[in-house]
Amino acid sequence: MRLAVFTKNLTNPAYAAARLGAERAAAQLGAEVLHFVPQKGDDPDEQRALIDEALALSPRPDAFVLSPVHASKVDPAIRRVAAAGIPMIGFVNPIDAAPMAAYVSSDDFQLAQGIAHYLFTHLKGQGHVLVVTGPEESFTSRERLRGFQAAASAHPGILLVGQIAGDYVREVARDRTAQWLRENVAGADACLVANDIMAIGVLDALEGAGRTAAVVGVNAIPQAIEAIAAGRMLATADFNAMQMAYLATECAVRHLRGEAIPTRVELTVQIVNQSNYAAWNLPYAQRPVITLEQLRRQK
Repeated sequence: MRLAVFTKNLTNPAYAAARLGAERAAAQLGAEVLHFVPQKGDDPDEQRALIDEALALSPRPDAFVLSPVHASKVDPAIRRVAAAGIPMIGFVNPIDAAPMAAYVSSDDFQLAQGIAHYLFTHLKGQGHVLVVTGPEESFTSRERLRGFQAAASAHPGILLVGQIAGDYVREVARDRTAQWLRENVAGADACLVANDIMAIGVLDALEGAGRTAAVVGVNAIPQAIEAIAAGRMLATADFNAMQMAYLATECAVRHLRGEAIPTRVELTVQIVNQSNYAAWNLPYAQRPVITLEQLRRQK
């Protein structure tokens, strides 16, 4: 049983974790994983070509486990998979172009609200906050920005003083934050960042400028956990891409076996901070994952 697994890029540690999650599930269930990753991160043209490359394999993969890089620009290739009669499991981003056998993710809006409320409570409801988003057309970035803004609207003493796009890349977030700090001498009390690898870039910029601010992110990647442990970063929200890919891969295998699977799995929001980071302070290969059966038992 061969599964084609599509992730968005090679730069975000969360997607390296997703690839590992798919491999861990496949190893447990006796399946083989083939990875397809754009060399140019989050590139729709390349991901469409990679999907066509997988479709051209002989024999073809038995199922596709897919995180699309764009909300609509990969749709033509997704429709070609559906036309070929190959089942698909979506994860991270919703897919509307063709029916999915299952979809595994977290609610980005709720996740963003959760980490934003945590930050604003830490600030005691008062402060100037810089927002760092991902790519403008990214579904996760748009939903997280919406969550940040909704949380800010519930805290009248919080002022969002700036918004920059870090494109989910450490160096981009670092450079654009550094530029913002040069142009805004008053700075900010805190930085609300849409993912952790950008949050590390924001920390780089703050330290390079000799500034301090409370920084929070999303993903719970090892670098963020290390920064929380060291007191450099306040908190993160666990958008667990490894767990999502594990469950999506398990769904694919069980669906191919003819077993019943949930059509939708949504992981709960977990905030990681100084009080609980030890549970995440492990390499991805050693972090626990839960199976579909364990997930059912929790409900």
